Amino acid sequence: MKTDKFILNSAGKFVSVVFIKKDGTERKMNGRLGVTKHLKGGTSTLNPDDYITLFDVVNGGYRAVNRRTIKSVTCEGHTIINNALCEA
Repeated sequence: MKTDKFILNSAGKFVSVVFIKKDGTERKMNGRLGVTKHLKGGTSTLNPDDYITLFDVVNGGYRAVNRRTIKSVTCEGHTIINNALCEA
């Protein structure tokens, strides 16, 4: 399964994502999809084919993750690295 599809199928469960930021540094983020409590209105200008918006539970804000730079995703004990399921 592809890493971005794994995130989208998480159904609001907590996920840990390791990805490369725009400045080239690696980042590990714990977040969730579907959080709407902190929305302020307006529409997203990000292309959903390129980015996934997660709520960062540590920093308390929304973060955009580039689908092409995701290295690994972990959710409920299952880890996907480079689009391949890894056994725990």
